[in-house]
Amino acid sequence: MYQYTDFDRQFVRLRAEQFRDQLERWQRGELSDDELLPLRLQNGWYIQRYAPMARIAVPYGEISSAQLRMLAHIAREYDKPDPALLAHAQATQDELQAAQPGLTLAAPPLRYGYGHFTTRTNVQFNWIPITKAADVMDLLASVCMHGIQTSGNDIRNITCEAYEGIAEDNIVDTRPFAEITRQWSSLHPEFTFLPRKFKIAYNGSAEDRAATGWYDIGVQAVRNDAGEVGFTVKAGGGMGRTPIIGTVVREFLPWDQLLNYIEAIVRVYNRYGRRDNKWKARIKILVKAEGQKFIDDVEAEYKDIVELDGAPHTITQAELDRVQASFVVPELKPANLPSSVNTGGQLYQRWLKQNVRGHRLPHLRAVTLSFKRVGFAPGDADADTMEALAQLAEQFSASEARLTHEQNLMLPWVHESDLPALYEAARALGLAQPNIGLLTDMIACPGGDFCSLANARSLPIAAAITERYQDLDEVFDLGPIDLHMSGCINSCGHHHSGHIGILGVDKDGKEWYQITLGGSDGTELSGPALGGKVVGPSFSAAEVPEVIEALLGTYRALRKPGEFFIDTLRRVGHDPFKAAANGARFKAEEVAA
Repeated sequence: MYQYTDFDRQFVRLRAEQFRDQLERWQRGELSDDELLPLRLQNGWYIQRYAPMARIAVPYGEISSAQLRMLAHIAREYDKPDPALLAHAQATQDELQAAQPGLTLAAPPLRYGYGHFTTRTNVQFNWIPITKAADVMDLLASVCMHGIQTSGNDIRNITCEAYEGIAEDNIVDTRPFAEITRQWSSLHPEFTFLPRKFKIAYNGSAEDRAATGWYDIGVQAVRNDAGEVGFTVKAGGGMGRTPIIGTVVREFLPWDQLLNYIEAIVRVYNRYGRRDNKWKARIKILVKAEGQKFIDDVEAEYKDIVELDGAPHTITQAELDRVQASFVVPELKPANLPSSVNTGGQLYQRWLKQNVRGHRLPHLRAVTLSFKRVGFAPGDADADTMEALAQLAEQFSASEARLTHEQNLMLPWVHESDLPALYEAARALGLAQPNIGLLTDMIACPGGDFCSLANARSLPIAAAITERYQDLDEVFDLGPIDLHMSGCINSCGHHHSGHIGILGVDKDGKEWYQITLGGSDGTELSGPALGGKVVGPSFSAAEVPEVIEALLGTYRALRKPGEFFIDTLRRVGHDPFKAAANGARFKAEEVAA
């Protein structure tokens, strides 16, 4: 993991002190709510449906046991709503639940004392009072964490695929480049007030597990014929109401020119991006509208940066060496803990198959702990669980863990000999579900249960599907399926890239859901990044589980031996699945009648 220098630590500490001063001035009436708004957003503090929401950055997903313990402390001591506020919020949710006839399974209750793992490797808290925000930032700074630029119109938290540096198909470990980009982009004077938010993702392996095609800038590590390291750069990807796959703007960029070229892209966006309409302000709109002209403008800007400005952001070998020194293999000691696990048992063998991956070091394994559990929202971890995760990381993974795009947590440095003991410990915590990559390993945003932007709730639907598909034999028979769910068109649940996508929509003031099929995040299983297609009109909350069942029944009926869901869908087309979805609606209506 990257080790903060004295400068890094001073940077986050001073930022926390600055924000405390801003909050105190606001509390004294010296700053208005409107004046505080951009200041709190730049530090990751939102005001959501019922209470503030704090978004904490975990750059490229890497997190230490000390940081997990601090998040547990914050969850336990600060993520506490006023009782009257919580009662009001729960009553509102109960009213929404009652307005959904036919949906008998309620969402998980509005708990507090939780952290929520997001698709972009942030951690969110939903109930911390804004008056406690400065105290929380001080605590975060003490373990080299912060919420800087996790919101607002700036360059957001930099992400990587979870297996950087350990994957068997790793080309280049891009974590050092992601860290250099994080440092360079933090409070960059030109890019603090962009037309809209801006997201960058790195992928260092042959398989694109970072969904780079869906990002404002996607960076894929490559080696040319001479074996030199460089990057293929995409720009203009994004989800939301206009889903667009990024365009390749450079096939091969030498590694040392990475920041200069990113600066050229963001300068062109900052100059020409729309500011008159927030729905058309993302770079994807500019790239789509301008086409080749955008690429030409970027190349011209890059040329000016190099020739006129002297390429000021060229990454030197010394700087790369400095940062790379933090990303070496940590000191590894086997835990050698006894275990009573039946290593020949079916559950353990399924866990090995789904949750344990190979490693570039042959005696090690990467193990994913599943945060998709009955009674919990996808990605939620309470204080006790985060405390226990810190202990697991120390015992089994050199005190390091990684948050994943799929809202789980992965231990990257596990000795193969320690797998039985780790499985036993994870099972005791309820985190050993052997479902990684399967139907119940779904992605879901918090939706209308917490988010003021949402049109509908995600969590009751996620709970209903999770409850229905608890038969592991059935889930394994269905095979790999990416199910992604968003409560609104902002797509925080990445529904566009799901093999099955669920989108909450507003229809006459009520909660409805659109179903999309055939999306892809760009992985080997799914194929190139692609947006799913809507299969029909929107469905009620009660109908959605029936529709999912009908879609899966159609897959079972039409699949060939060894064929996965996405393969069958692409072979036979959408029409049989669309007919099944509409048939499920009529069946649900008959039952209700």
